[in-house]
Amino acid sequence: MSKTWANMTAAELGAEIGAGRINPVTLCEMQLDAIDAHPLRDRIYARVMPNRSRAEAMAAAARAKSGFRRGPLDGVPISWKDLFDTAGRATEAGSALLKGRTPVADAEVLRVATLQGLVCLGKTHMSELAFSGLGLNPVTATPPCINDEAAVSGGSSSGAAASVAFGLAPAAIGSDTGGSVRIPAAWNDLVGLKTTHGRLSLQGVVPLCAQFDTVGPLAHTVEDCALLLAALEGAKTPDLRGSSLKGARLMVLETVAQDDLRDRPAKGFDDALVRLARAGARIERGNVPVLEEAMALSGLLFTAEAYGIWSKTIESAPDKMFPRILERFRSGASFTAMDYVAGWRRLHQLRAIWADATAGYDAVLVPTSAILPPNADRLMTDDAYYVTENLLALRNTRIGNLMGLCGLTLPTSQPSCGISLMCPPMAEERLLRLGAAAERALH
Repeated sequence: MSKTWANMTAAELGAEIGAGRINPVTLCEMQLDAIDAHPLRDRIYARVMPNRSRAEAMAAAARAKSGFRRGPLDGVPISWKDLFDTAGRATEAGSALLKGRTPVADAEVLRVATLQGLVCLGKTHMSELAFSGLGLNPVTATPPCINDEAAVSGGSSSGAAASVAFGLAPAAIGSDTGGSVRIPAAWNDLVGLKTTHGRLSLQGVVPLCAQFDTVGPLAHTVEDCALLLAALEGAKTPDLRGSSLKGARLMVLETVAQDDLRDRPAKGFDDALVRLARAGARIERGNVPVLEEAMALSGLLFTAEAYGIWSKTIESAPDKMFPRILERFRSGASFTAMDYVAGWRRLHQLRAIWADATAGYDAVLVPTSAILPPNADRLMTDDAYYVTENLLALRNTRIGNLMGLCGLTLPTSQPSCGISLMCPPMAEERLLRLGAAAERALH
């Protein structure tokens, strides 16, 4: 694939298509060739969809030629996590339990994105049924990390991140229930956007925990994430022009998020704080003690719902599952309906306390992950290592899901180490403007 095109962002590719300097068909063919030739393609893509992508690229080329492009990304090819339904093509969510499952219609967000002109390259590998932040999947495939091919790429949108990081898609669409967009984005030096629950449709998206599931993009830049958000909801792109950190009040969350932080993530985070302050941000440190209670509720709320959704399917053929993931699902069986209802009622109260405690800040900052990407082989053979790394991988990102926030991870000076900004529900426009300014400061 042309090195110039391969290094372009989705926004840049879209602009070149609009200017008549890139033909979407040529771009699509070069991207398909790059996928086909890549030695790791089978660890990244669950299935490539050349017939669909070529047809969509041809339609985009015709629109570009006639001057009727549907949006700034019309004709740009992207990948989709293998839990978004695709009409007539298998959607298996990384699980042998769903092998051969073939939907009759596209997921709503894919349908809308296609109407906006995005070209679907294919479906990427993921953690089994999306229930792991590591990206380890011995059932289907374990995608590699861009900084260490022997390490996991982060989950559950593992192949989504790898497809972008290895140049096999300009951008990708994943899902985030407890960090599944932000962790793989951070570990692969990408930008990842966790949207507010309910902002984007979950129709046709294989669920994990419907009360927490969200859809979000992984890309090289904040601008790309803003454009993809608009394409996924068929709305106007958030305006990032003139964004600045001058006078922005940012809170470094001390509660939970700084515990057991490894050296390199800590270094990347601290360096990022210095750069943000130099750009004019007011950095303050703060605690929200009720967060500890909320974190304690996560085991109940996530596993009870996940097992409630999947128990019949799982127990019909449990031997088909990776035992670690099976064990995590089954842990939800120990909770009662009374526990679940009471847990949600209390979480709503804790969310209100969080909102009051953070209302004076433009965003809350945390290290995206406390750890670096773990070694895949060691995860399979060292039980203690698996437990420790699995618990720490999603700990910080889960804060955003529990509190119902939107969140954005950005790369730092340290490879595979991200910094996350979190804003109130439905404040993606504010978050993306802050993110664009922070991105400039961090480069």
